[in-house]
Amino acid sequence: MKTVIVGCGRVGAVLADSFDRAGHEVIVIDPVTRAFDRLPSGFGGTALRGDGTDEDTLRRAGAEEADLFVALTEGDNRNIMAAQLAHEALGARQVIAKINDPLRAEAYGALGIATICRTNLMADAIHEFIGMPAPDRPGVVAPSGSHPGGEGHHDPDDMAGAAGAGAAGSATSGQSAGGSAVASAASAAREV
Repeated sequence: MKTVIVGCGRVGAVLADSFDRAGHEVIVIDPVTRAFDRLPSGFGGTALRGDGTDEDTLRRAGAEEADLFVALTEGDNRNIMAAQLAHEALGARQVIAKINDPLRAEAYGALGIATICRTNLMADAIHEFIGMPAPDRPGVVAPSGSHPGGEGHHDPDDMAGAAGAGAAGSATSGQSAGGSAVASAASAAREV
């Protein structure tokens, strides 16, 4: 299984190591060379210095053939841009973006990108630890729709109902005449 990870922070390094130990072909992308110091000395994958929101970098990493693509930087905007490129332009099979903002996480799930929301996961873990029932906030959001400029070309009015009028409206308002998913993601990320 080929796995591409954007972001070699603590979570990225732990996942890269565990996938490598499980026999995956692992490629980790980070713009900072010293971030790769987090990888264990026995790491058998590839560390690629570069920008995970750059299509050429993702192609060099082999994202077109990726079975799993995970965007784990500290920036919601970078993560969603990398995930949309991998999903819509490069055809990675399974794509997950870490999104810290719970509203964005749900909106992007409705626009076709699986998200994991650390904010909700941590809040739920604390509620569980102290014995309180956790509010109904998803920590992991499966993709439930398609980006209006991406595969499926859903009607923007349908997307507004699925993602909430504000988030979907922002995503579609930034779309260029050519249907650029990345431009739409950047616009949505700025406006959500």
